[in-house]
Amino acid sequence: MPGVVDALTHSAMITIFVFVMMLMVDCINVLSKGRMEPLIRGGRWRQYTVASFLGATPGCLGAFMNVSFYVHGLLSFGAIVGGMIATSGDEAYVMLTLFPGKALFLFSILFLLGIGFARLTDLIVPFFKITPGQECKLQEVHPDEKFPLFRPALRSFSRASFLRIILLFIFVLFLIAIATGTLGSKIWDGERITFLTLLVLVNIIIATVSDHYLKEHIWSHIVKEHLWRVFLWTFFALLFINIGFGNPAEFIKSHLGWVLLISAAVGMIPGSGPHLIFVMMFANGIIPFSVLLTSSFVQDGHGILPLLSYTVKDSLIIKLFKFAFGLSVGLVLYSIGL
Repeated sequence: MPGVVDALTHSAMITIFVFVMMLMVDCINVLSKGRMEPLIRGGRWRQYTVASFLGATPGCLGAFMNVSFYVHGLLSFGAIVGGMIATSGDEAYVMLTLFPGKALFLFSILFLLGIGFARLTDLIVPFFKITPGQECKLQEVHPDEKFPLFRPALRSFSRASFLRIILLFIFVLFLIAIATGTLGSKIWDGERITFLTLLVLVNIIIATVSDHYLKEHIWSHIVKEHLWRVFLWTFFALLFINIGFGNPAEFIKSHLGWVLLISAAVGMIPGSGPHLIFVMMFANGIIPFSVLLTSSFVQDGHGILPLLSYTVKDSLIIKLFKFAFGLSVGLVLYSIGL
């Protein structure tokens, strides 16, 4: 079926690009060795700004850092709410792939809204008598972890692990498929050159990083925890749009008010995945910006999961704040035609 093949092809391309961006962000995080704590010490406005900035960075790492700061007493409750508002989870990578300009505009708005609503939350939160919990280790940082991009492993490739060989085999195949036009663009345009450049970089990283980084960061975290979810949810979202019920675009456009409410309700689900349907619908011109912003505002990807394991009460209150704020902002934007 053409619709299924098209969904598979586009899902593969999106997943490859998401993997590349996740790897780049993770590399930066490791190279910084988690030295973000000194930046967050200070007054409330600094907390709001840093937490929202970390939340606005693609993926879950920034949100995880915010949770760690919160349970260590370095962030106010308003600041953690602001950070979660700015977070778009793994969907951020997909948006950067599909509509980078609009995605950056959305992230900027969420960053500003995160700061504003962080302050508002701290003004009204005393009624709930919420205080950060006791210290809890939620994110393991290896301060002595080495990350040599060009290590001697290249000279002893015969001793490379099975995991390294498999990953290299897979991404070399992707490299060949894109270079030959089997996958992606058929002409030598910017998209094709960009994908090839990034895939060459990915293969260099996979070939040269330490065994620890390869296993714990690339395989256990990026591939096992995120990548397969991104692919499956992207595929089914595209399938829904391509061969969904009758004409989904017309049905959705005639019930946009309900769709906006549903996007906020779906945003209450912790974890990345279900929200991708709204990303795909926006990319295909089916829903307006207000619905996408509402979905991105309320959802927080995997960011809330570590906090859920630590304090269910605080996590639920954060989600309720985000639902109320996000739906209010979405309705205002929707009412003025955005």
